[in-house]
Amino acid sequence: MAKLTTAIKRILVGRPQRSEKLSETLLPKRIALPVFASDPMSSVAYAPEEILLTLSVAGASAYVFSPWIGLFVAVVMIAVVASYRQNVRAYPSGGGDYEVATVNHGSAWGLVVASALLVDYVLTVAVSIASAAANIGAAVPFVGTHKVAFAVGAVLLLTAMNLRGVRESGTMFAIPTYAFVIGILGMIAVGLWRVFVAGEQVAAESAGFHLVEEGQHLAGLGLVFLLLRSFSSGSAALTGVEAISNGVPAFRKPKSRNAATTLLMMGVLAISMFLGLIALARLTGAKVAEDPAHQLVGAPAGYEQKTLIAQLAHAVFDGFPPAYFYILTMTGLILVLAANTAFNGFPVLGSILAQDRYLPRQLHTRGDRLAFSNGILFLAAFAILLIVGFNAEVTRLIQLYIVGVFMSFTLSQSGMVRHWARLLRTEQDPAARRRMRRSQTINGFGFLMTALVLVIVLVTKFTQGAWISLAAMAAFFGLMTAIRRHYETVSNELSLGDEPQLLPSRNHAIVLVSGLSRATVRALNYARATHPDRLEAVTVNVDNKDTRELTKAWEDRSLPVPLKVIESPYREITRPVLDYVKRIRTDNPRDVVTVFIPEYVVGRWWEQVLHNQSALRLKGRLLFQPGVMVTSVPWQLASSERAKQRAIARRRPESAPGAVRRGYPGIAGNGDAEERPAKTRRKSARST
Repeated sequence: MAKLTTAIKRILVGRPQRSEKLSETLLPKRIALPVFASDPMSSVAYAPEEILLTLSVAGASAYVFSPWIGLFVAVVMIAVVASYRQNVRAYPSGGGDYEVATVNHGSAWGLVVASALLVDYVLTVAVSIASAAANIGAAVPFVGTHKVAFAVGAVLLLTAMNLRGVRESGTMFAIPTYAFVIGILGMIAVGLWRVFVAGEQVAAESAGFHLVEEGQHLAGLGLVFLLLRSFSSGSAALTGVEAISNGVPAFRKPKSRNAATTLLMMGVLAISMFLGLIALARLTGAKVAEDPAHQLVGAPAGYEQKTLIAQLAHAVFDGFPPAYFYILTMTGLILVLAANTAFNGFPVLGSILAQDRYLPRQLHTRGDRLAFSNGILFLAAFAILLIVGFNAEVTRLIQLYIVGVFMSFTLSQSGMVRHWARLLRTEQDPAARRRMRRSQTINGFGFLMTALVLVIVLVTKFTQGAWISLAAMAAFFGLMTAIRRHYETVSNELSLGDEPQLLPSRNHAIVLVSGLSRATVRALNYARATHPDRLEAVTVNVDNKDTRELTKAWEDRSLPVPLKVIESPYREITRPVLDYVKRIRTDNPRDVVTVFIPEYVVGRWWEQVLHNQSALRLKGRLLFQPGVMVTSVPWQLASSERAKQRAIARRRPESAPGAVRRGYPGIAGNGDAEERPAKTRRKSARST
């Protein structure tokens, strides 16, 4: 079983890499862009659609506001990108928003940011994969009817790819990411050329439908609330920007400058695609409705509403199906790969939090492929739970989205304002002060924009599902606080004080005996070699006949260790041994009791079920007893030796340098041929 598991792991993940290979996994800008920026670039596949979906409740006439909403989202994105270019230069260690908030606002606010980011990373995976299922389902009906299964499979595939390492996954993701960007920009360019240069009529399949208004939304506060809600949905285009600030250590040198350049490239591409798609939607008359069955009048019977990207691609490339399927395929792929932003951000942030003792320490260490494997697995598990729980519905999931990211944006930018203010108090160089003032102004504008969006999101989305995100953030905050408190408690318990370190008065050793065997004799000899102050063998009487036979064999062998029989009227083993050990400790509290337990080492998993069960139960209980030391004395059965030989044969030690020094048998030309494994001897005989 263990061999099969290892083989599957190696097929999926690859061979382990040495720690010194870490520098070789650093990313150039052309690879870092798809690795860290695929989320904000891919969000243009659903953010414009969410704007139109929200406006649709007021009818087609409300679509006139979509370009202005899109422009405001673009202004916020410009502010955020410009602000984070200052972040990566000032804090290149990879802590990102968490580090900025912790240093400038205190650990509590830093933990708020960390909680928000952890929730947002999980939602990034869920929303991106669900949107990919919707877009691919527009071209492949089977996917459309099995969205949850497709989404779960996509998460598992991404998990396996990321477990192979950052550089390998980045190389695999680069081609579809750039193919998506080329496809979307090409579609926008062709659509605009057909409309404005060729003068053609480019109409979406839904252009002739009438969009029915639901209620009165185009008057007074109703209109304001609708526009704000539409803007908050469109702000999903900004998610993932912070991942680059968390991933600075993964860039090649100069790290900060390369990260800032990648941010600029990402911003230009994302804004161009976002505004281009909104413009194309207006020119083609595309309509998307929250409730197409009731809102779309004039649609043919059995009409299934396609995504905005699908409608635009069909309209622009009418009569050329390969381009249409190319756009949908690349959109589906980029949305799947967009989750990779979270797969790179979540594990790094988890590692930093684990280093600060807010998360389990297992999240801090890298796996054998130099990726933070435990963080990747945790993220995948949480994302799958969300996908299954919300049935892979983008409209339902997106209501939980962006709350966390804008909370982290706001606290990060306010922290950067304080960062520059602190430096300005001591900086005397006029040129340096001008640069700091400029950076502070950029971060200040970013703070105002992100704080405004955060308020809008909380007001418009709270009852729609944002409260779930806030509750999850509170749960993460409480959990991380409890973990930190636990680690501090343990550290205080284990810290060395000024009190004198007293040696135990005596060492009372006990060898547990179930029968007289080689394993028992080895345990007795080992216990004698430790020279305890008192040594005795102890057996529990659960069967009178067996106990009499053991006592007689003990006497016949004249073993130099006395055998004590503990009575057990209810045929228990664990409880009588525990009671006996406690009595020894009660009589002499300064004594140490060392319990030696003979154990069998087996080579097959099913043999473990047949042996050592009583020993495991005893060990588990004895470990909780103060002043009691538990020592396992192994006896290797023949099956364990065969397992060892098989492992040696798999490693082919005969060709390994230094194999003789390490004591491997059967080295060609060294030692007696009889010592070589039988398999090697048979091979030599056949050769002869």
